[in-house]
Amino acid sequence: MERSLEVFVGRLGKNPELKYTPKQTAVCLLSVAVDKEGEDGPDWKRVVVWGRQAEICSVQLKKGSEMFVQGRTELKSFRTKEGTTKEYEEVNARLVGFSNL
Repeated sequence: MERSLEVFVGRLGKNPELKYTPKQTAVCLLSVAVDKEGEDGPDWKRVVVWGRQAEICSVQLKKGSEMFVQGRTELKSFRTKEGTTKEYEEVNARLVGFSNL
């Protein structure tokens, strides 16, 4: 499991998805598009926000909102029903910022 610090600004590609763990800890899943200079399309980041910060994101953000994210990137994997292994990156956010303007 590789972990590296990332800081980026992007826009939400869809509305935030708020869930709760069995111990009632809030977790918000975000899909953030980050524009890369010299590339045709955005780089999509899967972002996970925890606790009170997650609840605030679910209320204040919506598709198209611009936001700042600081967090650790983790490489995760899972096995499909067919038995193949798929990998993806997920940013575990420490700090998020956005404007209500």
